[in-house]
Amino acid sequence: MSELPQVAFKVLTAAQMELLEHDGVFAGAPIDLADGYIHLSTADQVTETVDKHFAGQTDLHIAAVDLAVLGDAVKWEPSRGGQLFPHIYAALSLNAVLAYGPLERDADGAVRLPVAG
Repeated sequence: MSELPQVAFKVLTAAQMELLEHDGVFAGAPIDLADGYIHLSTADQVTETVDKHFAGQTDLHIAAVDLAVLGDAVKWEPSRGGQLFPHIYAALSLNAVLAYGPLERDADGAVRLPVAG
C-alpha cells in the first residue's frame, strides 16, 4: 500500500453518536470493546464495512477521524481480505473528529463521506 491515509471513518449508531457529542469521547461499540480497539475504515473501505456489518440498520452516522491527532494510538492491521485497516487503541475523542453527520449514500449506493464546513 502506498502512503497511508490521514483520515479514516467510524460508523456509529445514533445513540453512539449522541454519546460522543455529549461526553466528548467514545470508548467503542460492543465489538470494539470486545476486540480491544476501535474499528475504523478508510474512504475506500467504508461502504463495504457498512454493507457487511451494518446491513439493515437505520439511523447510522459517520465520523471523519483525523488519525494524526491520535498519534501512536493508531495501528494499521490486516483484516478483511488482508487489507490494512486503521484501529484505535484508545478512546475516540471528539477533538479528533473532523466532521460527522448522518450516514447517507449516493446514487451508486456508496457511502457519502462527511464534509467539514
